[in-house]
Amino acid sequence: MTDISIVLITWKMKSLLERLLISLYKYSEGFDFELIIIDNNSQDGTVEMIEEKYQNTILIKNKENLGVAPARNQGLKIAKGKYILILDADMELTENSLLQLFQFMERDKECGLVGCKLTDVNGTLQYSCKKFPSIFSLFARRLEGFSLIRNSKLLNEHLMTEWNHNEIGEVDYVIGACQFFRRDVMEKIGYYDDKIFYGPEDIDYCIRVWEAAWKVKYYPFTSIIHHEQRITKKALFSKITLKHLVGIYYIFNKYNGKLTR
Repeated sequence: MTDISIVLITWKMKSLLERLLISLYKYSEGFDFELIIIDNNSQDGTVEMIEEKYQNTILIKNKENLGVAPARNQGLKIAKGKYILILDADMELTENSLLQLFQFMERDKECGLVGCKLTDVNGTLQYSCKKFPSIFSLFARRLEGFSLIRNSKLLNEHLMTEWNHNEIGEVDYVIGACQFFRRDVMEKIGYYDDKIFYGPEDIDYCIRVWEAAWKVKYYPFTSIIHHEQRITKKALFSKITLKHLVGIYYIFNKYNGKLTR
């Protein structure tokens, strides 16, 4: 069995994806992996770049943008790894982070899903592990450009800004930019909820990991650069923002208004 199945989805991120792929092959040793890329009809040369430079990749070419959860599920359904790694296309490795996550999961049998530390290109911490949100804290994230909201207790509790991000710990959820989980988890709880086009599919998956009696943990002893796009923050009134808001409504309705473990 392959050690790790790496599942990437991409949509109009050719240069960022290529940066990720270069770093992935540079820093991945000590384990074997398969790389599954799902292109959501980028039409920016992404497919041609992959076919020319990364011919060992399993490439799925969608004829339309299926969204995040449905496209990831295409990869999960064919993944053969003992572990599954979900990565966003705007990530960049600077060390052998995947080996560390693999070894951590081999040691910690109670952990079903883990995420590592994420930073921006300058090394500034990104808050990638969080408490399950209320409907108010999720909407506050859309408005965190305002200092009053950015510094609010509501938002900082959700982002766990005062939590020690230099220790391994149990967390409610880690964001979908980097989710490393066991095949056993996937076989028990299934795939991402494909009714969520874009948004809280990562929250939903972690809720289901907890419900299945595994733990979700944060591993800080390796970090990956996240060239975060935050497209809903940049375009507050776009179609993708609307789909994100629909996803938020859907998940709260799914769990009767309260997200918890």
